Amino acid sequence: MSGHSKWATTKHKKAIVDAKRGKMFAKLVKNVEVAARMGGGDPTGNPTLYDAIQKAKKSSVPNDNIDRAVKRGSGAETGGADYQTIMYEGYGPSGVAMLIECLTDNKNRAAMEVRTAMTRNGGSLADPGSVSFLFHRKGVVVVAKDQEGRTVAEDDLLEATLDAGAEDVNDLGESFEVVSEATDLVAVRTALQAAGIDYDSAEAQFVPDMQVALDKDGAAKMFRLVDVLEDLDDVQNLYANFDVPDVVMAELEDSED
Repeated sequence: MSGHSKWATTKHKKAIVDAKRGKMFAKLVKNVEVAARMGGGDPTGNPTLYDAIQKAKKSSVPNDNIDRAVKRGSGAETGGADYQTIMYEGYGPSGVAMLIECLTDNKNRAAMEVRTAMTRNGGSLADPGSVSFLFHRKGVVVVAKDQEGRTVAEDDLLEATLDAGAEDVNDLGESFEVVSEATDLVAVRTALQAAGIDYDSAEAQFVPDMQVALDKDGAAKMFRLVDVLEDLDDVQNLYANFDVPDVVMAELEDSED
């Protein structure tokens, strides 16, 4: 989920139960397989595959699973599925704009499950193009602040990545996100590596131009919809233009205790 709010930080802190971890692993492996199919099985010549592998490793996906996904995608091993990328557009509670990216081998199933999840949880699908104009595709690199005995500061990131095309650095609490044009993503990631700064993920994302601030009721409904959508096997990524103020996030967390 990419809402670019405190919710993103909070979700990183939550423990991942086994069922959720299994679904997360499956989606990360699917990403690797598709990246290998699209650009070949050599990560040194396929930046998308390189970043997909790095993200899977950071999420503790076993190396054997990653290697098999690369082989299936590149054709070195049989058994790969014919996945299609489909982007659905819609609105969540409180008029939140949403992009729902699916990676599926069954278009009809994906459409039915997404539509059902939206309509049962206060959302609705919209016509193509009616929501996407509110987002721009950007390169987003997430960097943890605490790294192997050192603390990375915002100035460290700016110094390392400005010449590579970084446009902004956002503080997410325990991490930073470095935003650039999607075409500069590899250059920014490479600049961080050259500076000895590790990163958690590097990928192209749809970043909203403006955000909708949610109250406690709206945030609770939005999180419920997000959880239902993220639990669908075909849903690979969610992008939304909501923000949850710190005071509202605190109220929600208190109500969960």
